[in-house]
Amino acid sequence: MRIGELAKVTATTARALRHYEQAGLISSERAANGYRVYDERVAVRVRNIRYLLAAGLTLEDVRVFAPCLDGDVAAAEPSATGLRVAMERLAVLDERIAAQTEARDRLAGALRQVTGDLVRPVA
Repeated sequence: MRIGELAKVTATTARALRHYEQAGLISSERAANGYRVYDERVAVRVRNIRYLLAAGLTLEDVRVFAPCLDGDVAAAEPSATGLRVAMERLAVLDERIAAQTEARDRLAGALRQVTGDLVRPVA
């Protein structure tokens, strides 16, 4: 299948697919006209890449999961390296959330001082 078809069946963009290919996570052949042609099985791999990215992993993190990207990545037995990467990424996300929550609370507090009690904290 061509890149546009793969983008459509995986709900992604051709640009993202080229990025995944440049990162070495997917591969294609070149047709005589120079167009990228992907094996239909690449769609599973792309969906798994997108699943891991949506879970908060980076493209570099996803490389660790390369051996299981062609199957059911969510059901695969986790490796020690995969668990370590996921735990490290979770810690980074927790730090970012804490920093964002602190910034939000400071801003809400400043607004409450200016507007009275019109701005209520989100629970």
